[in-house]
Amino acid sequence: MNPEATPLADDACYLALKARDARFDGRFFTGVTSTGIYCRPVCSVKTPKRENCRFFGHAAQAENAGFRPCLRCRPELAPHSVVWSIQDASYILAHQAARLLDEPEAWTEVAPSVELLAAKLGISDRHVRRIFETQFGVSPMQYLQTRRLLTAKQLLADTALPVTQIALISGFASVRRFNAAFVGHYGLNPTQMRRQGATSPDTGITVRLGYRPPYDVAAMTGFFRKRQINAIEFVADGAGSMGLGRTFRVEVNGKVHAGWIHASFDESRCHVALRISDSLREVLPLVIRRLRAMLDLDADPQAINSVLHAAFPGGDGLRVPGAMDGYELAVRAVLGQQITVAAARTLAQRMVDKFGQPIETPWPALTRLFPAAAVLAQASGDALGQLGIVRQRQTAIVGIAQAVAEKRLQLHGGADVNATIAALKALRGIGDWTAEYIAMRALRWPDAFPSGDVALHKALGVQGLKNPAKEARLASLAWKPWRSYAVIRAWSGAMRNDADPPDAPQLIADGARAAGAGGTKGIQTT
Repeated sequence: MNPEATPLADDACYLALKARDARFDGRFFTGVTSTGIYCRPVCSVKTPKRENCRFFGHAAQAENAGFRPCLRCRPELAPHSVVWSIQDASYILAHQAARLLDEPEAWTEVAPSVELLAAKLGISDRHVRRIFETQFGVSPMQYLQTRRLLTAKQLLADTALPVTQIALISGFASVRRFNAAFVGHYGLNPTQMRRQGATSPDTGITVRLGYRPPYDVAAMTGFFRKRQINAIEFVADGAGSMGLGRTFRVEVNGKVHAGWIHASFDESRCHVALRISDSLREVLPLVIRRLRAMLDLDADPQAINSVLHAAFPGGDGLRVPGAMDGYELAVRAVLGQQITVAAARTLAQRMVDKFGQPIETPWPALTRLFPAAAVLAQASGDALGQLGIVRQRQTAIVGIAQAVAEKRLQLHGGADVNATIAALKALRGIGDWTAEYIAMRALRWPDAFPSGDVALHKALGVQGLKNPAKEARLASLAWKPWRSYAVIRAWSGAMRNDADPPDAPQLIADGARAAGAGGTKGIQTT
């Protein structure tokens, strides 16, 4: 293991461990030499002695050093460590590679390998290995192996799925390889990880997903409630019942999987209980990944707030709402062009009522799926026009649906951001605002900035200037690489002196200073 791979401040980590500080959950793991076990900072066991602790930035590093995961705090429940930066190219590429390995949808047609990972990044496989091991202290395949094992461990602990199915769902080519890897890493047979009272498959599958506080749950559920489309989704944001449910469809390797999901927040434990229909069990890791993206569970508030808190002191707990289906989000974004949220919701409701496929669920509020891409790709102008959708948006919706149905357009967190934005803008009826909005919510790009947004101009106090979009972009340079979060905070009214709009010239000056300090550098993303 490369001791410089993760430059952690050990004393600071130990203090966070003693405090069981949930803000650091997933940002480091503690290996205890006296037990051979590694834990999350929030583990409830007795705090080990300082001299028995080793600290790792990633679970893969801890496992590579010979530690096995704690059965109490369960490292697989920790939020992922998502890093965005404008540092040197090697640093950026290494984290791009990790992001690709974390994204199931980047590998739906082929098994991941160093060679394919290098091809996606446009560099040599030797260079991938070198920069990855320098940054993370493990090889790309060791990193991936840990992700697979922790996924399997979570499914063994939380579900009653057969071991054979868990092995395949987790990404192993055979049960024999799965068993060998499990025993080799953890010294236990997979069935020994089973917990009593696991959810029975015929009543749905339930897993837990962690996040780091602060998290403004009310704001997140309120955002989705305001945009709720009946029959495909519902939001419960009453006292003690914060959560949401929806129908979901995904195609993997030519097979369509459809069903329902339900997510509820447990704020006292900083986790989300995700329940999904048995029909989605074969794509469970993908569903988990999409739900984490939809609720932005992997965000690191400490890193984000260090850049944004001064300008948005009231928004420390706000996250960027994502989407379970990037294609659906793109269609809804087009429907929302230059009209109110309520008007866009009305159009979307009409579309679901006319083109949505019926589905049976145990939830009376969930009776339809969002119209499939293949369906809208064949929709006529007359059929869409009868819903109140104007011609320009008809063209854009059909164009998006055709590109998705023909697999020319990928709208998920594993897609190449710059290439996808360019492909979106090449479609008729898709401009900069729509492309940036889709990048922010569907592609999970933390530095998206729809500079032409009128509500954003008002929040930044630039609406009366000659070129408000340009002035908004200049003002935003001080907030890189977290401009998506700045947009959400501005929309929510979380800016400083909210009753008195911020001084635009001052914001622009702040942005110009950020540019002089390197703030205009683009972030390479994959």
